[in-house]
Amino acid sequence: MKHLLSAADLSRDEAEQILATAAQMHDVQRREVKKLPVLRGRTVVNLFFEDSTRTRSSFEIAGKWLSADVINVSAKGSSVSKGESLRDTVMTVAAMGVDALVIRHHASGAPSQVTQWVDAAVVNAGDGTHEHPTQALLDAYTMRSKLGDLAGRRVGIIGDLTHSRVVRSNLILLRTLGAEVTLVAPPTLMPSGIADWAGAAGFSYSYDFDEVLPELDAAMMLRVQKERMTGGFFPTPREYTVGYGLTRERLRALPEHAVICHPGPMNRGLEITADAADEARSLILDQVSAGVAVRMSVLYHLLGGAEQA
Repeated sequence: MKHLLSAADLSRDEAEQILATAAQMHDVQRREVKKLPVLRGRTVVNLFFEDSTRTRSSFEIAGKWLSADVINVSAKGSSVSKGESLRDTVMTVAAMGVDALVIRHHASGAPSQVTQWVDAAVVNAGDGTHEHPTQALLDAYTMRSKLGDLAGRRVGIIGDLTHSRVVRSNLILLRTLGAEVTLVAPPTLMPSGIADWAGAAGFSYSYDFDEVLPELDAAMMLRVQKERMTGGFFPTPREYTVGYGLTRERLRALPEHAVICHPGPMNRGLEITADAADEARSLILDQVSAGVAVRMSVLYHLLGGAEQA
């Protein structure tokens, strides 16, 4: 594996291997001394052209705990703010001899384009409304930690699907791992061409959250991305919560064994209430913890840690 640009880049065996390594990395997280020497001498640059807390921090921690040298570059304070193009920025950074670029960009397909310009390994840390493969890996890892094998498990992905990069990666990876996926959203936030996409990719979709909820093993709530919206996608926040929010009332309909996920950041009181976010079945903080382990695993496999070890 040279790059990780999409969840579709991973076969089932490759995904299982990354998740298995992540479990070992998670054990490292629990140690008093968390450093491993496997990427000593390697340099990882986090290039973030959009704001991020969880993803950037976890990639930075992941690289440092593997003993790589990690450098963070954001659009603010870099030559990008002076008008430098993406191509010139990445080629300048790559010319310094770095081994991997972790890229988040507002344009869909940007990390894929970067692979045409540089020899370094490229990890997609979120590109526009396209994909976010490491988020899908950590979501799958977290759900497996509570539910076991995901084959045959029913996972609902609910919320703002139109503007989400998480939904595509999760859908691809969960189907690769054998899960049954149902997408749920109001008509205005359901991706266009959903019927054709569902038929080709083998998943189901619904506009009725309450009908789907009692059948789920996992409910993944997605953030309403107000910053990407132009125009009215729903009349009022209250009406959205009534129709598609995970409320106290809906918690009673969710099966006892089912788990609650959210990739964050959350809009408490909109797509998920405080009751649901802080419920015993909520895995939201587990997802954050898993993010470091999964990203350690991805860097380990991309940069040849297995061969070095």
